[in-house]
Amino acid sequence: MVSAAKMRRAVASVQGIRPYAHSAWSVLTNLARAFVEYNQELLEVREVKSVLTIVISTNRGLCGAYNTQLLKKIKQELANPERLKINRTVTRRIESKIKDEELKIDFITIGKKGDAMIRKLGKNIIASFPDLAYHPKPEDVRPLSKIIIEEYLKKNYDKVVVVYTDFISTITQQAKIRQILPVSKVDIEKQIAEMDSHAREIGLKEPKLEYKVEPSPTEVLKHIFPRLIEMQIYHAIQESNASKESARMIAMRNATEAAGDMVTGLTLAFNQIRQSKITQEIAEISAGAAAIEK
Repeated sequence: MVSAAKMRRAVASVQGIRPYAHSAWSVLTNLARAFVEYNQELLEVREVKSVLTIVISTNRGLCGAYNTQLLKKIKQELANPERLKINRTVTRRIESKIKDEELKIDFITIGKKGDAMIRKLGKNIIASFPDLAYHPKPEDVRPLSKIIIEEYLKKNYDKVVVVYTDFISTITQQAKIRQILPVSKVDIEKQIAEMDSHAREIGLKEPKLEYKVEPSPTEVLKHIFPRLIEMQIYHAIQESNASKESARMIAMRNATEAAGDMVTGLTLAFNQIRQSKITQEIAEISAGAAAIEK
């Protein structure tokens, strides 16, 4: 019952953020012409030699295979980092020429379980945010987004991705990896396409609008990109929270049913043993009475 209450709260939060996320990405799609015409540092696409990965996990267990799915996804990307080594522009792909073992992959963890998983894999963690794992506010994400932006602008990393769990339904959650930096028109359009099913559920339509940009496209993009990054991270955390609480509710329900079955089995076994002892005592009394009569 507690898990079900938490799940309803988490699902309500993620359903509340989806319209904003959909609208924000739609605006950026309509402004996509400025991506090519105007230079912006967060749009700089480089050959990938180092990757910063954000992992969104939980602080506690008892949530079924939630963290196991994340670990499996991370191991797959580490074993075959070909996708991580690709950066896309509007017209072409930039593939890294370095070997897989030469690719530098560092991590930022959200949640204690993710921190423990990455340490067991022997990977470097540059920052950890356990407090963001449970119902953060949008302003709570800004320190994390600031680290990401600064590290990218310093060229310490050529690509930033986030590994999270997408909430599909109460019984279905899917581990995903999403590119955050460099800001990619292709990835944004892909994200919108994946969100269209969610948008249809709440009646959203893709806006077909022309924008007049003031004071200038360069100034607008300078301010909108950091907000986009914050929104992407915040949205991923909300999706992960809904997935986590759903997985925990299912795990608790299965545990409750298993405990009920165990109680039923133990009660049956107890009654059988009790009945056999009663039968044995009756037999012994009857045998003693028969012996006295003789």
